[in-house]
Amino acid sequence: MDTITKFICACCGEEHESWPAIGYNSPGIYNNLSPQEKEEIAVIDEDFCVIKHPNDHVDRFVRCVFIQKVNDHCEDLEYGFWVSLSEKSFKDYLENFDNENHETQYFGWLSNYIPQYQFAESIPTTVVTKSGNDRPEIFPHKDFDHPFVKDYYEGITKEEAEKRIKEILKN
Repeated sequence: MDTITKFICACCGEEHESWPAIGYNSPGIYNNLSPQEKEEIAVIDEDFCVIKHPNDHVDRFVRCVFIQKVNDHCEDLEYGFWVSLSEKSFKDYLENFDNENHETQYFGWLSNYIPQYQFAESIPTTVVTKSGNDRPEIFPHKDFDHPFVKDYYEGITKEEAEKRIKEILKN
């Protein structure tokens, strides 16, 4: 894992290796578009993605941070996920994107899938914006029955976190 750097942990005072964040460059649905469709019906940058389907349906996505608790380690595992928002929420977020004091919550659907889990459907989330223009953080709905949600609230092991990182770096 070449991208790992060493640091002295403020939590325990020990030397650790820093984990890279697991980032997704686009929402899953964007990846399924053909090169021509990406050119004709989609617009994407580092924080926003809009896909205007021919049937007048529009998908709107924002990039967010997801923090997975690691139970037996001082550092948590971070993800860069995309979440779909309603038109109203997307517009509000876009209009306030440069407002350092804008803090609110939106309902969103997780729009990336993690190889360690099976997804029959998307997971409902709460998207929480932060002051200072940091990317919003997402929290899966606790009452949604899925192993991904259970792992979020109960945490994963350091071994599992490192396995995920190695798998992402390998691909």
